[in-house]
Amino acid sequence: MQPIIPCLWFDGQAEEAARFYVSIFRDGRILGVTHFPEGAPCPAGSVMTVHFTVFGQTFMALNGGPDFPFTQAVSFMAACATQAELDTLWERLGDGGEPQSCGWIKDRYGLSWQVVPATLEGMLTSGNSEAVQHVVQAVWQMSKLDIAELERAFKG
Repeated sequence: MQPIIPCLWFDGQAEEAARFYVSIFRDGRILGVTHFPEGAPCPAGSVMTVHFTVFGQTFMALNGGPDFPFTQAVSFMAACATQAELDTLWERLGDGGEPQSCGWIKDRYGLSWQVVPATLEGMLTSGNSEAVQHVVQAVWQMSKLDIAELERAFKG
């Protein structure tokens, strides 16, 4: 078992959301589903939790009710090797969701994702303050990130 497993709180959509996420990421899979027992605050037999994994990271989706919706205070970053991968992930996560700025997208369940090029961190930690400034300014102008444009900004 992983030492830390993120728990994602849903309002009755835990299984639907988990199946959505494992369909998007090529190695995603459902690990197990639990159901509420008699006497629980939700109908007996309805889905309580779904454990699933993507890219080796285990998550637990919990049907906890409407009290705690997602906010952008927590997001997941997905690093993409190519523009085609970034475009596909952006499109799939955004199906029924809402594009944000700077590479962020809110999926149909309200969970925020940062869909970024894998090379972005290297650009931002390059030590070249002028290049970093150009990249940051370019990111601020975009919704979905464009790898070629970020590379042009980095090169000046």
